[in-house]
Amino acid sequence: MYALLRPLLFTLDAEKSHHLAFSLAHKAFRLGLLPKLNHVTKPHTVIGLTFPNRVGLAAGLDKNGEHIDVLAQLGFGFIEIGTVTPRPQSGNPQPRLFRLPQANAIINRMGFNNLGVDNLIENVKRSQFVKNGGIIGINIGKNADTPIEHAVKDYLIGLSKVYAHASYIAVNISSPNTKNLRDLQSEDALDNLLSQLKESQLQLADKYQKYVPMTLKIAPDIDSEQLTIIAELLKRHKIDGVIATNTTLDKASVTHLPHGDETGGLSGTPVRDKSTQIIKALSDELSSEVPIIGVGGISSGADAQAKINAGADLIQVYSGLIYQGPSLVGQCVQALTPLEQSHGI
Repeated sequence: MYALLRPLLFTLDAEKSHHLAFSLAHKAFRLGLLPKLNHVTKPHTVIGLTFPNRVGLAAGLDKNGEHIDVLAQLGFGFIEIGTVTPRPQSGNPQPRLFRLPQANAIINRMGFNNLGVDNLIENVKRSQFVKNGGIIGINIGKNADTPIEHAVKDYLIGLSKVYAHASYIAVNISSPNTKNLRDLQSEDALDNLLSQLKESQLQLADKYQKYVPMTLKIAPDIDSEQLTIIAELLKRHKIDGVIATNTTLDKASVTHLPHGDETGGLSGTPVRDKSTQIIKALSDELSSEVPIIGVGGISSGADAQAKINAGADLIQVYSGLIYQGPSLVGQCVQALTPLEQSHGI
């Protein structure tokens, strides 16, 4: 069905197409016409959670948690929603989302557009997927008008609000579309952020009598020295996992294409190898002390295998889903099954 719909969707502005696709999916879901795909493999335990399969949805597709139950029909092992900020914000001016079909890529400068953390929590509480024990990650960020020197406060607000409603929490300091956000990846800033977040996480675990894992999402545009520092801080502060990677600012491979020089983060096939290289380097630095969720440019089962072979424990898809459709989830699950059997996972 997606193969038939895609040409129509691709004639529209990318953001309008996004809303139309979800509108159609919700109508089909309500009418019982959206089949539920089950991709259950040998259960896989990572960051203290047991996943029915290792293929998840990356943050960004469902910023407000409005589509959880529809997305659950696609057979994901877990779903990550957000990025959500303490207060609602409209994000950057439109147009802000661009397809690059020749490269199987997307450029976005959305700017954390969302309806705020309180709205997202209400959506999570209504979700049947969540009520049935589905694994839901909530990705948190800072408001655009919060000065970078006060960013920690926004993350602490987000953490405390979503803690009771998330299976795990992702801390997004790597979007290129919020001014100065990536400065939080520097050694002193990251040390301070992780220290305060870890302290709050432990206090919340005591308050709610349950431990909710916390992960850090990093950018692909970091050098080896910065990566070593990040890996050391992840271990020092006992962060539960790392998501590698977000979008890239390196557009050298697409500048010749229509929209290839747009401002924003580039995702899809052009970031695939860079992301995989970061995963391999992280895996070497972390020595299995901190699990890795691999994301970036996965558009086939082979791409999923490459991320796992590089050292990822789980994977996430987003841009590949836009180009390949829902069948990508099953392709990735099937491709990873032989790895699980051969490695005894």
